[in-house]
Amino acid sequence: MQLALFDLDHTLLPLDSDYEWGRFLVSVGAVDEERYRSENERFYREYRDGTLDISEFLAFGLAPLAQHTTEKLESWRARFVEEVITPAVRPAARRLVREHRDAGDLCAIVTATNEFVTAPIARAFGVEHLIATQVEQVDGQFTGKPAGTPSYREGKVLRTTLWLESQSLGWESISRSWCYSDSSNDLPLMLRVTDPVATNPDEKLAEYARERGWPVLRLFE
Repeated sequence: MQLALFDLDHTLLPLDSDYEWGRFLVSVGAVDEERYRSENERFYREYRDGTLDISEFLAFGLAPLAQHTTEKLESWRARFVEEVITPAVRPAARRLVREHRDAGDLCAIVTATNEFVTAPIARAFGVEHLIATQVEQVDGQFTGKPAGTPSYREGKVLRTTLWLESQSLGWESISRSWCYSDSSNDLPLMLRVTDPVATNPDEKLAEYARERGWPVLRLFE
């Protein structure tokens, strides 16, 4: 069994879906524009700098899900995918995923962005398995809180391990594994696989890859 793990934002997509979802919520009037725009920018900078407090961010980023009906949220999400995500998908990213699928590899998207935002994006890439930050629901309504361990940094390793177990698999049963990511935040997961691939890497990850002789893939150039 071979395994291919794909980060999403700035790896398969040339944008950050969490950040863009925040901008979209501002554009449709779902959140307070001035405060939300400022905080969205701050958290995005902190993520890129590697200083993000994931609990603080999720308290901010998931709050709008508790403030609107599921019907309204799903309507907005459909527009978001159509207007923001679909035009950004590049053939090279689709081809990378397709090559692994055609080879019979077990494929999963592993992302810190929450499952509500990313579920339709995973489907658009033809990836059945999504390991994303889970969102708590009570009686069908989002609470604005995460459920379980966020899929971030070391949490990606834990969540992937638990997912493999749910497939009656373990790391020891995987003969070869790839992890494609742009971010140094994903080093814990990249160090867990046999074949890490720095994909559209940030400066820190690019340097790390050079030092260790990892392949570097640039899908958007």
